[in-house]
Amino acid sequence: MPLAVCATPIGNLEDVTLRVLRELAEADVVLAEDTRHTRLLLERHGITARLLSYHEHNEAKRTAELVPRLKAGERIALVSDAGLPGINDPGARLVRAALEAGLMVTVQPGPSAVETALVASGLVGERYQFLGYLPRGERALQELGSELVGWPWAVVAFESPQRLARSLRVLARVLPDRPAAVCRELTKRHEEVALGTVAELAERFVEPVRGEVTLVLGEAEVAVDDAAASAAVAELVEAGVARRRAAELVSKLTGVPRNRLYGSSL
Repeated sequence: MPLAVCATPIGNLEDVTLRVLRELAEADVVLAEDTRHTRLLLERHGITARLLSYHEHNEAKRTAELVPRLKAGERIALVSDAGLPGINDPGARLVRAALEAGLMVTVQPGPSAVETALVASGLVGERYQFLGYLPRGERALQELGSELVGWPWAVVAFESPQRLARSLRVLARVLPDRPAAVCRELTKRHEEVALGTVAELAERFVEPVRGEVTLVLGEAEVAVDDAAASAAVAELVEAGVARRRAAELVSKLTGVPRNRLYGSSL
């Protein structure tokens, strides 16, 4: 039987797929980051299952034990406390070990705080970067902020509710005008999506908050004048790119209207 990696709700216990519920009910054992937390989900949906802890402190040992059991045909489902195992949660080690052993791994998708926060913030663009948890140290966090100055696309990160105020304060030093959103308690009763610039949010959140926090930084406005954009079109044309296609590409990257770029390069 394959290893089934199952996404579980990030807050609201009703946000779980029928496929995941069926897998959890039929599994010989369910690997859980926190068995007490997972038991609440199972009880909410009337499922009785054998639970086994699988977390960052026993991941290596458990993986060595579980691969032979998978080879023997045992049906094993893997969950984390919230979201998809392996994305900033335990699970990647077992998935790699199963694949290296020639075993099948099936992923049953579901809720994700990353995509939920992006959509809820209204700051989603054509691409984004996921950072996991923000660095704990102030110096490392400031260095990350400086790095993000050169990244014009959206950014998503998790942060501890106790460190949110400090992190916003540090990021505001280097990214004060970047549009941002603090997404707290997503899908839960007290869900909050606070919008503003990083500096504005740093002024708003000065004390620790409660609940899970996902931070979204929107796309940065990159000022590009027409002359520079037209020069980029000319370089692409010289390199062999069709003029119309070159104008489309540069327009998408700079925001300068395509027709203006096309006309200026004739």
